[in-house]
Amino acid sequence: MEYIKLFDSELKLMEHVWSNAPITAKELAVIADKEIGWNKNTTYTVLKKLVDKGAIRREEPNFICYPIVSKEQVQQAETDNLINKLFNGSKKAFFAAFVGRDKLSASEIEELKRIIEKSGE
Repeated sequence: MEYIKLFDSELKLMEHVWSNAPITAKELAVIADKEIGWNKNTTYTVLKKLVDKGAIRREEPNFICYPIVSKEQVQQAETDNLINKLFNGSKKAFFAAFVGRDKLSASEIEELKRIIEKSGE
């Protein structure tokens, strides 16, 4: 799948599409007004950008929105982009920076060990 760069405003709206799909643009505008403080025009502008990027599919009638990309796909792409950009592509350097900044509890360490072991399978 091709990498789709989503900006913060687009991610805010995508969270609601992922959680509530299928959802109408009108319903998204109401949610965005209450939770983000956006007016209807702002919501529709961001939706149009998401449609143009291929992140959501629009169906008529009622401008029903369906996600084309999954949250996991976006998370993976954003993570890969961050690792490439800030850690020269090194997952080891990223992980070291991530776990080195805060003290982890014993249970967190054990969970990370399980995740790492599982990823090697």
